[in-house]
Amino acid sequence: MALSDVIGQDNALRIIRGAMERGKVASSYLFAGEEGVGKRFTAINLAKALNCQNPVEGDACEECPACVKMNAGTYPDFRVVETDGGQIKVEQIREVEELLSLKSFEGGTKTVIVDDAELMNTYAANAFLKTLEEPAPQSLIILVSSNPDWLPMTIRSRCSRVNFTPLSPEACEAVITKELGGEKPEKVDALVRLSMGRPGLVLGEDPVRERDEFMETLRKMLSREGRPTWKERGDMQRWIEMAIMLLRDMAALRAGAGEETLLNEDIARELDRMGKGASVESIIECYGKLLKLSSELRFNPNKAVTWNYAGSALEEAGISA
Repeated sequence: MALSDVIGQDNALRIIRGAMERGKVASSYLFAGEEGVGKRFTAINLAKALNCQNPVEGDACEECPACVKMNAGTYPDFRVVETDGGQIKVEQIREVEELLSLKSFEGGTKTVIVDDAELMNTYAANAFLKTLEEPAPQSLIILVSSNPDWLPMTIRSRCSRVNFTPLSPEACEAVITKELGGEKPEKVDALVRLSMGRPGLVLGEDPVRERDEFMETLRKMLSREGRPTWKERGDMQRWIEMAIMLLRDMAALRAGAGEETLLNEDIARELDRMGKGASVESIIECYGKLLKLSSELRFNPNKAVTWNYAGSALEEAGISA
């Protein structure tokens, strides 16, 4: 894979390629945008392009030793930092500092990608600030974030920001079809609808099964029978996103839209039944409450309290099991 394989992010690529052509690649970037739109994929391929030994029109050749090692995950001057127990810890940042302090093993650009960067805890963020203030030579740091406003301003201000946007339906279809290797058009159409411009969310897992499991959890919540099944903040975030998606469909049905316009057309009758007691206005109000709840997940709210609040908001809107 290379930068040329990034689909639907023309503006972001224009900024990145322009910096490469001018030899003005920043020491640190913030790739910001919703989950599943290609931020991490682009970051990895930027690192590959910068370290390629035989670049083709500024992009990775996929054949040189550096590209081969990058694809195999064995390139010594490259590291991806991921969450550990729902957060990025100071120990992980110390490892990044050690890598960047060393001379490049391959003579290229030492690159560190911090995925879900907004989940750095306070100690990690404070430690990382010094790294950004005093970048090591021949180094590149890319923060990847779906919630960039959660990052401290001191960190955001020291990174060149590149915004990534939700993909068009055509671009989503291209991404999904490519990843699935020519799946049946019927399934691709359903995945495009469920992705809502974020194809990365429906790849690797079965989104329909995930949606059905969510529906079962929702019924238990509204019947006051179930308990929170979330293990970490990411589970809470995804649950709220799915609830918001269903509220969108319920509002459309209440407004008289046809089933063919729904993201979840296959369960239109059940959604219509669950939303019979709700008005468009009450659904929109509930939508806003859940959006606000989503923005407050950064504070690690109690799971039971969050569960009860979400259930109450849905009930007050007139949604029933």
